[in-house]
Amino acid sequence: MPLKFTVNGSPVSLEDVPGEATLLEVLRERLDLLGVKEGCGVGECGACTVLLDGQAVNSCLIAAWQAQDREVTTVEGLAHGRELHPMQQAFAETGAVQCGFCTPGMILSSLDLVSQEPDPGESEIRRALSGNLCRCTGYHDIVRAVRRGAQRLRGEGSES
Repeated sequence: MPLKFTVNGSPVSLEDVPGEATLLEVLRERLDLLGVKEGCGVGECGACTVLLDGQAVNSCLIAAWQAQDREVTTVEGLAHGRELHPMQQAFAETGAVQCGFCTPGMILSSLDLVSQEPDPGESEIRRALSGNLCRCTGYHDIVRAVRRGAQRLRGEGSES
């Protein structure tokens, strides 16, 4: 089946997308967007998180056809040239990135959160990230990163 949608601000038109293909498969295998990771394949780990019309979703659970005429944002679409998005920069600065496998999903879930709650507290951050698993950290630095990124997105400095 044909599929037309927007990915990271650019229109995409694909032919012959299998009806059973997931959005994850299309993004990784057809569009080479490797920041979208497959961890569990059943919506439990959050490594495949993307923004679909601005909302965080597990792309392994979304049929590719459900993206028809919609906007998909992956971690690759956040930076402007060599300038990182404020949330990406916050993750780098706070040491919230260890192996990095979960980081794209964490960042996109964080952006969904701050779009709804520009000044989230720790409990809100932890709740928003509860669907994103990290095996490397105790989440402390990730929470700090989200706070710092949220501050920057609000136009404030960041001390944390």
